[in-house]
Amino acid sequence: MSLQGTIVAAFGRHYEIVADDGSAWQAVPKGKRSIYACGDRVELEAAGEEGQARIREHLPRSSLLYRSDQWKQKLIAANATQLVLVVATEPAFSDELLSRALVAAEHEHLRVVIVLNKCDLAFRVAAGRATLAPFAALGYTVLELCAKQDVAPLRPLLAGQLSVLVGQSGMGKSTLINTLVPDAAAATREISVALDSGKHTTTHARLYRLDERSAIIDSPGLQEFGLAHLSFGDIERGFPEFRPTLGRCRFHDCRHASEPDCAVKALLDSGVVDRRRYEHFRSITRS
Repeated sequence: MSLQGTIVAAFGRHYEIVADDGSAWQAVPKGKRSIYACGDRVELEAAGEEGQARIREHLPRSSLLYRSDQWKQKLIAANATQLVLVVATEPAFSDELLSRALVAAEHEHLRVVIVLNKCDLAFRVAAGRATLAPFAALGYTVLELCAKQDVAPLRPLLAGQLSVLVGQSGMGKSTLINTLVPDAAAATREISVALDSGKHTTTHARLYRLDERSAIIDSPGLQEFGLAHLSFGDIERGFPEFRPTLGRCRFHDCRHASEPDCAVKALLDSGVVDRRRYEHFRSITRS
């Protein structure tokens, strides 16, 4: 007997799968390679003890969000339609990491929502808002809230989407999940103020069903977002503010660094392109 289902949790080469008939399975792939991500659709067959299965076939994906460096890649979520980037008024967050995640989202044609969490800390909100201003100016949705108090403003943006939550440790993703899905029982911990960073609480990706049409994938906190799998052109196109000028530089292989008559640098000099965003682009392409 074979069934089709969705991977709702990924632990290395072991997966939790909910079949389309509602049955739950613990499954492993048939081969040695682990190529599946939370959110993947698969075909499986029962194997051995009750509730145990093997993955027979990988069904087509509509998207794959992942990060990579020159040695390895880390799958985050498959078939997502929306990226929800969670930052907070404290601890400090990296705006370059945001830019990197946005390039990956643009490459996969995902909708984007940026959540500024912990906005009950009023004295810190202005700084977070200022850091996010260049992203809001590009048209990305920026939502301010306090996950411990009220997530109602976020719910309409999740409707009809398979959203994946991404953020650095300590931004409050687990609290957000616990509020959206009261029975999720996701672990939360206090922030390490001394290190100005959060402690990792989520160790694997897990999908939570919000309703029949909507779901959300929580992913482990991260401190970097490598884009080694993308070409220079992919990265260029991942910066929406660059797109009107692409192909208009004097040199067709312009790196938008020190070349003369660079159309992107002209936008930077005129103030149309934010300098921090340009610095992010240079950092990404150098790495």
